[in-house]
Amino acid sequence: MTRKAKIIGIGSYLPQEIISNDDLSKTLDTSDEWIVSRSGIKRRHKAAEGEATSDLAVSAAKAALADAGVSANDIDMIIVSTTTPDLTFPATAALVQQKLGISHGAAFDVQAVCSGFIYGLSVASAMIESGQARRALLIGAETMTRLLDWSDRATAVLFGDGGGAVVLEETELAAADEPHIVGSYLRSDGNLKDLLYVDGGPSTTGTTGKLRMQGREVYRHAVGNIAEAINSLLAQHDLTVADIDWFVPHQANKRIIDGVAKRIGLPSEKTVVTIQDHANTSAASIPLALHELVKSGRVSSGDLIMLEAMGGGLTWGANLIRWA
Repeated sequence: MTRKAKIIGIGSYLPQEIISNDDLSKTLDTSDEWIVSRSGIKRRHKAAEGEATSDLAVSAAKAALADAGVSANDIDMIIVSTTTPDLTFPATAALVQQKLGISHGAAFDVQAVCSGFIYGLSVASAMIESGQARRALLIGAETMTRLLDWSDRATAVLFGDGGGAVVLEETELAAADEPHIVGSYLRSDGNLKDLLYVDGGPSTTGTTGKLRMQGREVYRHAVGNIAEAINSLLAQHDLTVADIDWFVPHQANKRIIDGVAKRIGLPSEKTVVTIQDHANTSAASIPLALHELVKSGRVSSGDLIMLEAMGGGLTWGANLIRWA
């Protein structure tokens, strides 16, 4: 028997305010056709005034806890993947811990931008496998609209706010086809930081800054790097693309999603696309998309699910999950 982690609950949350492409066309030189053709995005959600990243995280967390059938007191570790924390410190996870009424265990943030949930799932599953936690709450939550330069149509049309969460629990694995986190593959290259970054921070400008991106270069690196991560992770576990039942990519750009699926030879019917409804929500986009897949009723116990993402840093990676 081998100690592993498995997902026992999932939930998500999107703020009430919706900004459509037509709304953006009133203040930017753009149109619904232009945005859809270049990204696949139709609308995005925006956090209300006074609604912080921790609030989105708590709403998603409560939904995941309810789905798992456990209470907040059953959680002994909280990890929040975010690049838009409430405060410079303490960690947003600590604020979530307080808002959930938990005073035990550990809480900390993971910052890998759009790859945050991929990194967070690797960390959470490793902590459970090593015996440092029995039941963990992993949340991806972002208020990306607060980093946007709303006069820059290259970035303002691409991002939105949201949160998604999963509850992971220790399991004793007897067979490889039982539900568990199969493995993760993480990479980064700081030499490519200027392709996607925020031009501010506490120790440099003393300001939050605004998001900046070289879109063409990000696309060029994304397809190749993500495909390499997926193939490497499959090879580590003696699996092939044909073994994948569902592909849940980071919802950054429809052209990137299609490009990766084509590169690895994955049929479009196995690819989950939700970007049209919430745009790029960074670390929240994978759990949002995964929750939509689960809610659709198409996932069966034992299905093999591949997750992937690439974000600022540049960071990228993939996770493999046997679904419960």
